[in-house]
Amino acid sequence: MKNFHPDRRGLLKASLAVAGLAAFPARVFAAPATVAPEHRYLFERARMEVARLSGQLWRTDKVGMVDFSLPSHQPRLFILNMEDGTLRSYLVAHGRGSDPEHDGYLKYFSGAVGSLATSRGAYLTMDWYEGKYGSSMRLGGLDTDNATALDRAIVVHEAWYSNSDMITKWGKLGRSEGCFAVSEGLNKEMLYHLGGGRLIFADKF
Repeated sequence: MKNFHPDRRGLLKASLAVAGLAAFPARVFAAPATVAPEHRYLFERARMEVARLSGQLWRTDKVGMVDFSLPSHQPRLFILNMEDGTLRSYLVAHGRGSDPEHDGYLKYFSGAVGSLATSRGAYLTMDWYEGKYGSSMRLGGLDTDNATALDRAIVVHEAWYSNSDMITKWGKLGRSEGCFAVSEGLNKEMLYHLGGGRLIFADKF
């Protein structure tokens, strides 16, 4: 796997934005005892990825897992609380280059510049900035498959095409250009739960 060394000043901005949480060392979590059977695979994979990347993560109390084996009309971005075994789930769009037929299912991963596709792998959450869709959280790619994340401006942002009314109307979400686009109004929630040097891992599970 590719070693990635993020801009610590960018991470510091993200840390300050979540009330200085990154000033505290990442806690070692115990295996949660309350995980629902249907979500155990997410926690098991999250523990594996945290162990693999622990030297590059600032905090390991919560992990974002994105299961792109699920279609876009189902919640597939999961925020896992690694300490108490609970999770939150959200709708999230995939890149248009990953779903050229626009049927709501991710077919391909790509990290190529200009692919407009979703990349698989581990991401480190970095600082926030104001962009086309308002507040957006930069992501650093920690693996070879997503090493171009910063160059491609792959971020977490909210977008109208990820709102639930898209499912009511079209049966699927719209598509991003490779970013993790969530429903409008969720930017602060994403920052609170995933900001400050935490892990987001995306793949088909």
